[in-house]
Amino acid sequence: MKKLTFLITSGPTREYIDPVRFISNDSSGKMGRALALSALKRGHKVIFISGPSGVYPSSKAEIIKVVSAADMFKAVKKNLFKADVVIGAAAVSDFKPVFFHRHKIKKTGDNQTGGVLIKLKKNPDIIAYCAKNKRSRIVAGFALETKDLIKNARGKMKDKNLDLVVANAKESISCDLASVFIINKNGGMLKLENAGKKFIAGKIIDEIIGIYKNNQIGKKCS
Repeated sequence: MKKLTFLITSGPTREYIDPVRFISNDSSGKMGRALALSALKRGHKVIFISGPSGVYPSSKAEIIKVVSAADMFKAVKKNLFKADVVIGAAAVSDFKPVFFHRHKIKKTGDNQTGGVLIKLKKNPDIIAYCAKNKRSRIVAGFALETKDLIKNARGKMKDKNLDLVVANAKESISCDLASVFIINKNGGMLKLENAGKKFIAGKIIDEIIGIYKNNQIGKKCS
């Protein structure tokens, strides 16, 4: 088969409240890096768009560093037309502050005990945008859930029109080992328990390539 171009998002995003404080999460970027290395090992091209994690694949990948969800969304839209496959492995912040304070919020006077109210608004849904505009691309996402893991992951796959979703629990964040369910849109599911992220990434890439091949066969037969 032809060599594919994988667009992979990775790591966390940071949504700044003021110049020194931000909303983020514990994503390490290890899974995104493992996916990129797995695709590169198979001879494919990788566009790697990462939030601030410090975990990147080799120089063989095209690496684009971003900070916020808006930055990542802009980079994804700019590069989407180059991709055959999109994997949303980044832990994108769902919300960002409505207001950015130009100067550090001071803890003075009555504010020492009164606290600060921070209003939030939704960030763009990057993987949903990719799926909506996927055409012949394969679009895969991740679902990290704290309850009803399989149910919620399947719901996300259906609602966002994903070809594949990887369901995992919060215990996988920043760890080298993880337990995941790889679920495809045809109902197939592969369970991997306490496996290394390099191994998991290889299985995900193999599954995606299988979906791509089946799609190509379907086109030829139609």
